Amino acid sequence: MKVIGQDFPLDIRISFSKFFEQYKGFLNGTNELVKDRATRILKIAQDHPELEEGITEDRVEEFLPQIDLILEDSFSQILQQNEIKIATIPFTNNVLKSSKRYQSIIDAAGKDFEPAIKNLDEDHLYIMGCSIILGSCYGYNIDFRRPFFYSIPDVSGIMRHYRLLYNGDFIEIAKKENVKDITEKDVAELLDNFNNIEVWKEKFPPNSYIFKGVVIANMFDVTTDVSLSDFKTSLLKYDKTRGDFVGSFQEIFRAIFNLPEIKVGFSNYNEEDKTFERVPFKNIDSYILYDQYSDSCDAALCKGTYHYLFEESTYFAISNVKNYQKSAPGEKMYKNLIAQGINSAIIAPIESGGAILGVLEIVSPNIHELNSINANKLQDVMPYLVDSVLRSKAKAENELELIIQQECTSIHPSVYWKFRQEAKKFMRAKIDENPISFKEVVFEDVYPLFGQIDIKGSSDARNTAVQKDLALQLRGISKIINKVIESDSLPIYEQLKFRTDQYLTSITGRLQVDSEQTILSFIKKEITPLFKHLKQKNNDLDSLISEYNQKLDKNLKTVYKHRKDYDDSVMLINKKMAALLDKKQEEAQAMYPHYFERFKSDGVEHNLYIGESITKKDSFNKIYLYNLRLWQLQVMCEMENEYYQLKKDLPVALDVASMVLVFNASLSVRFRMDEKRFDVDGTYNARYEVVKKRVDKAHIKGTNKRITEKGKLVIVYSQSSDEREYVKYINFLQSKNYLEEEIEVVELDDLQGVTGLKALRVNILYNKSKEDKEYYTYEDLMKEIN
Repeated sequence: MKVIGQDFPLDIRISFSKFFEQYKGFLNGTNELVKDRATRILKIAQDHPELEEGITEDRVEEFLPQIDLILEDSFSQILQQNEIKIATIPFTNNVLKSSKRYQSIIDAAGKDFEPAIKNLDEDHLYIMGCSIILGSCYGYNIDFRRPFFYSIPDVSGIMRHYRLLYNGDFIEIAKKENVKDITEKDVAELLDNFNNIEVWKEKFPPNSYIFKGVVIANMFDVTTDVSLSDFKTSLLKYDKTRGDFVGSFQEIFRAIFNLPEIKVGFSNYNEEDKTFERVPFKNIDSYILYDQYSDSCDAALCKGTYHYLFEESTYFAISNVKNYQKSAPGEKMYKNLIAQGINSAIIAPIESGGAILGVLEIVSPNIHELNSINANKLQDVMPYLVDSVLRSKAKAENELELIIQQECTSIHPSVYWKFRQEAKKFMRAKIDENPISFKEVVFEDVYPLFGQIDIKGSSDARNTAVQKDLALQLRGISKIINKVIESDSLPIYEQLKFRTDQYLTSITGRLQVDSEQTILSFIKKEITPLFKHLKQKNNDLDSLISEYNQKLDKNLKTVYKHRKDYDDSVMLINKKMAALLDKKQEEAQAMYPHYFERFKSDGVEHNLYIGESITKKDSFNKIYLYNLRLWQLQVMCEMENEYYQLKKDLPVALDVASMVLVFNASLSVRFRMDEKRFDVDGTYNARYEVVKKRVDKAHIKGTNKRITEKGKLVIVYSQSSDEREYVKYINFLQSKNYLEEEIEVVELDDLQGVTGLKALRVNILYNKSKEDKEYYTYEDLMKEIN
């Protein structure tokens, strides 16, 4: 707050001339008491003319007894305990006289507390002084009036808010000599420069006008109004990352209820599951849920609370939690509240249009502190809270939709602009009441790139894992049945042993398509119930059956050892390869924007599309296509290296093979709305998709040898111009020690509907580790590792 002596347009003089003028008028009245008081006050004016002319702040102490008498009528004794009133030196915090209630409020705040207007900084205080001059001396009605507040803590530490109303009847302002008058031009300039303090100081230099007088101010407790305003502001500005939100929220409620120890909690209501859930933001507690994330409504609430919230649509106040628990000892809600040290509470529904959105929980450690009487204060709060919860739920739904879109669809950022463009057209049509269907998104004249790093022999590896697991389980079963037959040689046991041994024999060769399901069905329907029976009947078999059960997976109820090793290996390969590809993609996007998608199955495959229609800019040149083709080959080599450094740590040692498909013409891609993915558009372009699906199973012409092979990078193409282009890329990568020197050119067997395909095959060079600078062929690397 500004104090006298600092920069200010007014030279402050404490003067009581306006008071003396009033008292002179009282001398002609008929009230003898008033006339007597006026005579005494005017005697002070006669004896101390300085008080009329004006004194500076440093002389106030000298005249305090006289000032006290002059102000006596302004501070009625009978209202001392009721009115919050002060007489103050203008624009300072110095109080000349105050009511007893004001003094008790200041004393409760602490000896070091000094009140200050909370919403007025120094520059605005200067401008306020200037606006008073414009009104008083020049007749301009410059409305700078704003509500001013003191914030003063009470004895409990709750911040109370007081609005100040000033009485300006006892002030006057005069211009000093040699000070320029303010012109209309000056005023026009000032009106356009409210926030330019230098302009105001130029027109109204510091101490250029004299201010004489004293200000009387009345204060009114508006804590509830201010708290509600702060409450609305907090809700509007709410941001889940703000760590102080919950703390400030609780302070507001403490001020509204005038209770320093209450806490506030929230629970969301899930209409679909009829449950309460914790608000998914940090530091927001739910006292009815206590240590659970969610709970059904009828379990979380007592019968009375449930009735009031869901059937009466009103709050439920619990003034003494322990008393309520005694009358309903089995209710979880009271147990939870007592466990948290809560002795009184208000549980209120947050609802809109008859539907419950959530629950507001106000709790206190003190008995009777919260009750059905002060619960009525919620009537002022709830409308704002409902609006906020509605916004919050809408925002949460939007975030969920965004997550689903980002994680579960194929809309890549490079083409997102096109979907936004079509969505805006769709929205405009709905507004104009001219509905249209969402137009399919098509990108024409784009160049495709396809690549895959495939796990070799994945089907055989999985079948081997299945055979080992089934054999392990069947042997365990056979062992137990043999033990049973020793003590109880029933024909049915002999038959089960025969079938078990028959199944064991059947899987030692090639695994049939239905073998796995047939054997698991036999175990589930016949063996598992038998073992439960035998375990209860025969103590000798108890340990043997328990040993068998320990080998079973808890969820699948079958042996899942070798299959788990296989599944874990495939998962680790896919995860590692996909992570590297995604990381490298960020670099490629920075070179030139293009569409990218990848898929994980038994390996990782990716599609790339690049062209003018995707970038939305007039900037495409084929140099960016060539760059992306070279980038693709380099990344495939790096993925191979990354895999073979991972291989030694895999539960099952698998091999991979890499292939790139070259398509020399541009094509169109269309987003298939029903499949939520991109696909090539048109009959001619469909040939590209056919080749993609079949080429990795193709053989080298005249042989039974697959085109893809571990340790080799395979580039499939159809045009001689493609061969020349990719040989250049291979030569470059050979110079960078990505590939071996020898290049193999082969023809492919004809595929269904596709002929004339060729392939370049070249050995990939590997490092034993990322730090190792020696390069090995696949055979050398395997020898080195083994």
